[in-house]
Parts: sequence; C-alpha cells; structure tokens
Amino acid sequence: MNMTATALLEPYVLADDPVLDMLNTRANVDGEPFEFWQSDADVERWLVRLGWVAEGATPVFEVGSLLATAKVLREVIRTLLEQRKAGEQGDPAALNGFLRKAVSHPQLMWPAPGEVRLERQRKQQTPEQFLSPIAEAAAGLLVDGDFNLIRTCEHPECVLWFYDRTKAHKRRWCSMALCGNRHKVAEFRKRKLL
Repeated sequence: MNMTATALLEPYVLADDPVLDMLNTRANVDGEPFEFWQSDADVERWLVRLGWVAEGATPVFEVGSLLATAKVLREVIRTLLEQRKAGEQGDPAALNGFLRKAVSHPQLMWPAPGEVRLERQRKQQTPEQFLSPIAEAAAGLLVDGDFNLIRTCEHPECVLWFYDRTKAHKRRWCSMALCGNRHKVAEFRKRKLL
C-alpha cells in the first residue's frame, strides 16, 4: 500500500447513518486494515465533515485524549451493534458510561423576531462530554434502528457498515464505486475464464 496515498485518504462517508460512518473510520484499504484516525486532528476533521461540530468549535483537550476517547466510543458502539445485529444481548454499561457523562440542558434561542427555537446546550469540558451526542445517536440507533437494514458490505474483503435506505432495500455493497464494481469485474473475469 502506498503510504503517501494512504495519508491523503479521508474516512468513508457512505453508510447513510453517521453512527455507522463512525464505525467505518476503521476499514480495509487495498485489502489491509487501516485506521483513519491517527490524531486528534483526524477525529476533529471527521466530526466537522459529518456535521457533529462546526469548524474550529472543538475545545482544547489534553493531546491524544480526543483520539483515545473517540476510538473507545467507536469500539463500544461497534460491539453493541454487532451484538444487536446478531440477535444477542449486549452489555450497555460502557455506552451508558458515556451517556452518564453528558451534561446538557435546553436553551431558548431568539435571534430575531419570528425566529424562536430550542437548542440543546452541552458541557464540553471532557472528550466524553464532547462526544456525547454521538453516544446518544448510537443509543438511539440501537433502540430504533431497523437491524434488517443495517448491514455490512457483501464484498468478502470489506468491513464497512451501511444502513440500507434504498426504496427496494436490496443494497448489497458499501458503495458501487468501491465494492460493487470490484464484484462486477471479478464476475466478468470468471465468465471469461470459463
């Protein structure tokens, strides 16, 4: 694998669900396991890209703590989603730990006449508090998600998750560009050899 090209890669955003996109920040690239999150800046860039936070709105934490916390949360979510998908009972203690650390309250916003809205204000003193909206979204997905439509790509070398929101619910690949075309090419080659 060309490490220069790898350094330029951004995590895949193709799952049709931001929680599943978080799982996809650890994936296979050119058939090899690859960790897209190498630094706090990588996590922050991903959070901005997916709209979890505004650019420049990440508090300053101890170096490496945002990365470490995000990876722990990602793997906690991965374990619970895998268990839910398999029809097993999971232990929500670790995710509940993240949820317990969330400190928030509703705030009435009235920026102009006729523009009244309610926004949730959150404490962001720790990485756990900062990432709590993702923990809440994961808990919501575990409760309300249709696990018949939450899948992993059918390509044998791919580990990416997606939520099949297509009308016919027949999505098989993380993306036609990544794995669907690889499958088509492999099938074409098989037919040519016969």
